[in-house]
Amino acid sequence: MDLTEFNSLDREAAVAAVRPALDVQRWIEELVSGRPYGSTEAVLDAARSAANPFTDAEVAQALSHHPMIGQRAQGDSAEASLSRNEQAGLGGGDDAVKAELAQANLDYQDTFGHVFLIRAAGRSLPEILSEARRRMTNSPEDERREVAEQLRQIAVLRIEGMLS
Repeated sequence: MDLTEFNSLDREAAVAAVRPALDVQRWIEELVSGRPYGSTEAVLDAARSAANPFTDAEVAQALSHHPMIGQRAQGDSAEASLSRNEQAGLGGGDDAVKAELAQANLDYQDTFGHVFLIRAAGRSLPEILSEARRRMTNSPEDERREVAEQLRQIAVLRIEGMLS
């Protein structure tokens, strides 16, 4: 869909179009109610702004939809399809790196109580593994900030893709 089409959708259709980017109701409402937008960059700026800050509850809501990095998202929802496409760019990768990433996912979950979330687009498996290891040294507060930033990046990339 292009910007003109997004601007002209009725409210319900616009909410449905935006939800797969990030299932956080307040963020969706802010983005949809900001229409009409004069440019794609204005939509992306609004998406960034509405995502800053996320509450802990909003982050938890969004994380409930994300598979572990390196695992294929299940289901036929638009969000699962986006996740599969984003992780497809990671390629086959080395089996040893995949095994290390699987263990890093488990270690991260044990430490922080939720899936390790990272913007996969534009990153390699070794880079993601390195980030998982680095982030294991974060305090819970620092990690909450990093997760929120990763959610923002993912959401903005998805909106950009939706409007291209």
